[in-house]
Amino acid sequence: MAETVSVTITQKQNYQFLVDFGDAIPSLVADEPAPLGEGEGPAPTHMLLAAVANCLSASLLFSLKKFKQDAGGITTKATCIVDRNDSNRLRVQQIDVAIQLGKEGAQFTHLDRVLGQFENFCTVTQSVQAGIPVKITVTDGKGVRLE
Repeated sequence: MAETVSVTITQKQNYQFLVDFGDAIPSLVADEPAPLGEGEGPAPTHMLLAAVANCLSASLLFSLKKFKQDAGGITTKATCIVDRNDSNRLRVQQIDVAIQLGKEGAQFTHLDRVLGQFENFCTVTQSVQAGIPVKITVTDGKGVRLE
């Protein structure tokens, strides 16, 4: 059962665009950083990172909830490397995602199964990964690496 998702982007001025997600979701202003734009909103790379980080966080939460686990809160930071390719064009070369759970690893049951499957539930990351390497780390509330 396929789903169609769409957004409408309308230029406001220069490199500033209004991103309209539809009636139920507030619009946002996107803008390129200087010197092209004014930096009045997230740039496309910010939105790409937000999509990957949000989808992975939601997928991890989904996996935890399958085993009736409480994450104790999830904090995710996504970072990308933007560099020139062989054609001298700027491209996202790599995305690094660091997910931190709010609880200690010892407080979770079935953590190996959760960590082994959550990435596969992430529609965005699985799609993006076809062209951009995505490195994912998961740590617990004390900063101990779980994956």
